[in-house]
Amino acid sequence: MKTRKLLAAMAAAVSLGVAAPAHSADRIPDDQAVRNVVLVHGAFADGSGWRGVYDELTERGYRVSIVQNPLTSLADDVAATRRVLDRQDGPTILVGHSWGGTVITEAGVHPQVAGLVYVSAISPDAGETTAQQYQGFTTPPEFVIDTQGDGFGFLNLEKFKAGFAADASDTDAAFLRDSQVPINMSAFATKLEHAAWRTKPSWAVIATQDKAFDQKMLFHMAERIGAGITEVEASHAVFMTQPKAVAGVIDQAAQGAKTTAR
Repeated sequence: MKTRKLLAAMAAAVSLGVAAPAHSADRIPDDQAVRNVVLVHGAFADGSGWRGVYDELTERGYRVSIVQNPLTSLADDVAATRRVLDRQDGPTILVGHSWGGTVITEAGVHPQVAGLVYVSAISPDAGETTAQQYQGFTTPPEFVIDTQGDGFGFLNLEKFKAGFAADASDTDAAFLRDSQVPINMSAFATKLEHAAWRTKPSWAVIATQDKAFDQKMLFHMAERIGAGITEVEASHAVFMTQPKAVAGVIDQAAQGAKTTAR
């Protein structure tokens, strides 16, 4: 009886154009090799913005961990990421948003990493800096960084919503604005020692309304690393405003990555 009622409810939902709730059929197979995901946030944010992606992935059966970057240097952020990777019990998809892409590029050579997902993220090569990736491109005027006397940068308060989270609600954008984590601007000038994308398969989510980067820059980076590209209509805060789409790409990566990790 319960099964018939559930099926009837799902059929009614479909007929009304309402998405049916997720059930066990949406969970990852018991024999799927890659079951771990590590999420790395970018500059001016912290790990809490990943909550929607976390919920989507854990509901599917993934073990998800979130890195809290100090944003004090590339070395410090990479160390924080490696600390979390060391705790994984098997092959892992490493995900980075924005500056987090630089971090996963360096940290992704960790033996547990089976694949990389760049969410509107930067992907330098070994010997390059983050700042170099902007050369030849024009950052939209909505994205303005105010650098303090101690060398740390915040996003401009007046332009924050337009530049970072245009598709978020006013209240959510205000919370992101007022809970910013500043980044040491010198981190953008630090050369990478490794480029994990050269040996690990990569995927890229490109937010088509991203005002933190020139769209040409996003596509150039993703194409250079040979990433599978998924375009999502969203702002730079796509990791928070479009969690289902982002989680879907991470799920795709986990299913498609070769399990070369130990």
